[in-house]
Amino acid sequence: MTLDDMKRLVRQHIDLSWNKGRLALAEQLHSKAFLYKSSFAGKPLGSAGYVQMVQEIRQAMPGLEVVIEECLAEGNKVFTWSTLIGTIEKPALGYPASDKVVSISAMACWTLSSSGEIEELCTMFDMESFRAQLSLETRPFAEIALP
Repeated sequence: MTLDDMKRLVRQHIDLSWNKGRLALAEQLHSKAFLYKSSFAGKPLGSAGYVQMVQEIRQAMPGLEVVIEECLAEGNKVFTWSTLIGTIEKPALGYPASDKVVSISAMACWTLSSSGEIEELCTMFDMESFRAQLSLETRPFAEIALP
């Protein structure tokens, strides 16, 4: 699989799962041992857990759009910088509904197998900016950690 093929696969996965909600198709791109780690999820999730989380977010944000800002590949890894844009119409993952359009930056590292399956996806979301956009208090731990 070429680096361009790997980037195409990752773009396809993002489009199928986040933008179109075609989760059964997206799940076919996962390896049997797929693992998802994220600042949204408190613990690692398998493929079914990932699908459930995406469904919950898409139900809360029906107009959600994920824009891929950058996509880089090296070795068996693909790195994406994306922006999630939408309005939280129903509470989800402990966050309240809002009439505000929010944008959440995300950085992700995708690990692919030699056969082109997604083995692992690790995503870091800018949760502090997200919380600020919803006028929620920032976590005091961030302030304590600063010098």
